[in-house]
Amino acid sequence: MDRPYTILSCAMSIDGRIDDAGPDRLRLSNDADFAEIDALRAECDAILVGAGTLRADNPRLLVRSPELRNRRRAEGRPENLLKCVVTRSGDLDPAARFFTTGEAGAVVHTGGAGLRNARRALAGRPADLPPVDVADAGDPPTAKGVLTDLAGRGVGRLLVEGGGHIHTMFLTEGLVDELRLAVAPFFVGEEDAPRFVLPGPFAFTPSSPLRLAEARALGDVAVLRYVAGRAGDRA
Repeated sequence: MDRPYTILSCAMSIDGRIDDAGPDRLRLSNDADFAEIDALRAECDAILVGAGTLRADNPRLLVRSPELRNRRRAEGRPENLLKCVVTRSGDLDPAARFFTTGEAGAVVHTGGAGLRNARRALAGRPADLPPVDVADAGDPPTAKGVLTDLAGRGVGRLLVEGGGHIHTMFLTEGLVDELRLAVAPFFVGEEDAPRFVLPGPFAFTPSSPLRLAEARALGDVAVLRYVAGRAGDRA
């Protein structure tokens, strides 16, 4: 492939919400699913979220398991993944854990005025912090622009972890090879709660659907894995 193999992973409620409207992060998964996601991260070269997820959750996006980190190091890879964030505005907090943890560094994918804003926000970082690059992914940024940049950086497998705007961008552009959904056994039922995806012209339609490759239970959480076309043959 001329772009990274792209896996989109999301945990959601039965009614398709990825959080509630409250101030605290809603737990939508269980320990077994978290362990599987950690293993999935360890198989990838880069991990990507949107700026909204960065601001709301302040994630580190690291491989948690020492055993998995040791395995990556034994394979000649960094213990953690290259981290990527997509932002239109370039308005980012340089003190966020995304930018201060993980030896593989980070890339900010933005465009237009966002390039200037992101470079200004991240200027003057201490030399002992992980490296950060700012890349032009279009104005506004596109999944194609992001994947083109990452291919040039040698990324072979990308894990996309949200949020809804990012899911929608990759799925409407048809640039997802594999979709992993963890469905919690409850409803959120709040109109203002963030959604898995937003309305849009999705590439995967009734006439061109994803293929269900796996469906299983992890406790009360349902794990569904879909693949696009013959993507499963390339996984």
